[in-house]
Amino acid sequence: MTLAMVFPGQGSQSVGMQAELAEHFDEIRQTYAEASDVLGFDLWNLVQLGPAEKLAETTVTQPAMLAAGVASYRAWQASDGAAAEQVAGHSLGEYTALVCAGAVSFADAMTVVKRRSELMQEAVPVGIGAMAAVIGLDDDVIMSLCDEASTIGVAEPVNFNSPGQVVIAGHVTAVNQAVEYAKENGARRAIVLPVSVPSHSSLMREAGASLVDTLNDTEFRSPAITVVSAATAEPYLDADDIRSKLSTQVYSPVLWVKTVRAMIDAGANRIVECGPGKVLSGLVRRIDKGTSVGFIDNYDSLQKALQG
Repeated sequence: MTLAMVFPGQGSQSVGMQAELAEHFDEIRQTYAEASDVLGFDLWNLVQLGPAEKLAETTVTQPAMLAAGVASYRAWQASDGAAAEQVAGHSLGEYTALVCAGAVSFADAMTVVKRRSELMQEAVPVGIGAMAAVIGLDDDVIMSLCDEASTIGVAEPVNFNSPGQVVIAGHVTAVNQAVEYAKENGARRAIVLPVSVPSHSSLMREAGASLVDTLNDTEFRSPAITVVSAATAEPYLDADDIRSKLSTQVYSPVLWVKTVRAMIDAGANRIVECGPGKVLSGLVRRIDKGTSVGFIDNYDSLQKALQG
């Protein structure tokens, strides 16, 4: 089988994640220790003990998910897992994918992600921005209802996660209005998500622009394997292309459906989610039922994924 690996972003975190894997692989704790050296606080301790509200803060969640994805990948490698020919990440997960493809060191990626999370939190004060998930409507319907809601503020589709599942983001008032419109238009579900940062919306444009200086100070290399950008559904090319895409992806929609289909079109017939949870593997199943799917959420799921 031709393997692709995908890495989750914010939303897949949970207090106590990867504790069981850490009992089997020293690489898990070691990865978090490396992250803690960059961050200046004990990330493993925070992830294991919480509280959940602290772990859910953008400035904690983003570094935690980067560490978790890299830790899972190292456990896969330590288990002699097959080499991936393609990788991709959902939102923050793109940084994890680039680390695992050899395009940037883990420490450097952690430094960038720390700054990225700070800039995103600063860009829109808590209580101003919101995100909501809409399930059961076509993309064009959601785009239309966002346009209607935009008369009172920013409301934009920002995550095209699977057919019939789109996340919108923007100002609280406009997102709430879009949720009401979605319900009126027959959405199976339309709920505001427990996040404070309207990721990937145009409200993040300033954060993306401010991130450029940090990206320019970071050493990037051409990836050793194909890394598909979820902002464009096209491969990253070289260091300059990586910097450019990472600055704009902060305020660009996540084209997850197109990204998964691009990997499948390029030959992937097995996709393994590398990181806590199984959100992305579920999305892949909905995008293409013929693709073999696995995930690494604990020791048992890792063993099952290794068996293909």
